[in-house]
Amino acid sequence: MSTKDHWESVYASRTDTELSWTQPDPHLSLFLITEVCATGSVIDVGGGASLLPGKLLDCGYAVTVLDISEAAVNRGREKLGPRADTIRWIVADITASPDLGSFDVWHDRAVFHFLTSPADRAAYVTQLRRSVSVGRHAVIATFAPDGPEKCSGLDVQRYSGLTLSAELGVSFKLLKSVPETHLTPAGKPQSFQYSVFRRV
Repeated sequence: MSTKDHWESVYASRTDTELSWTQPDPHLSLFLITEVCATGSVIDVGGGASLLPGKLLDCGYAVTVLDISEAAVNRGREKLGPRADTIRWIVADITASPDLGSFDVWHDRAVFHFLTSPADRAAYVTQLRRSVSVGRHAVIATFAPDGPEKCSGLDVQRYSGLTLSAELGVSFKLLKSVPETHLTPAGKPQSFQYSVFRRV
């Protein structure tokens, strides 16, 4: 099964409460984004079904959402109702070099840690460099070193702020890393880390 087919199947067959990564309030993502950029453009990578795009709209950002799953994007649009038309929605694989444009903030919660292939990670970083100009920022959340080794039946790569920084390379300066214990809808704790980078 392809990566896209996997995620289409996941979102077509499970409700939000059956998805371990569901957050009722993406408060840390929103805080870190507003901390580095009070206004401007934000892309939420993998945010198809997330509540974050709506929160970003509330704060006045220009919002783009990219997700590999059309089912996830459709779910996100349904949650926002008529407001969904104010968001740019892109169904694409982030490792396939989609034409995205540039953004003030790149946000990714729980996409990068699924990229277990070095080639996929390199393609992601190339896209990140292309989409975030010097002086702009990236907020990337992954499973922490003591986080799960698998998610949604797939292997993951776990990172500290420093090991994630090494993956992104010298074009991105690590400003800080913040731990978070995410409680899944079933009440299971998962260890995440959020890292904030500035493009240099």
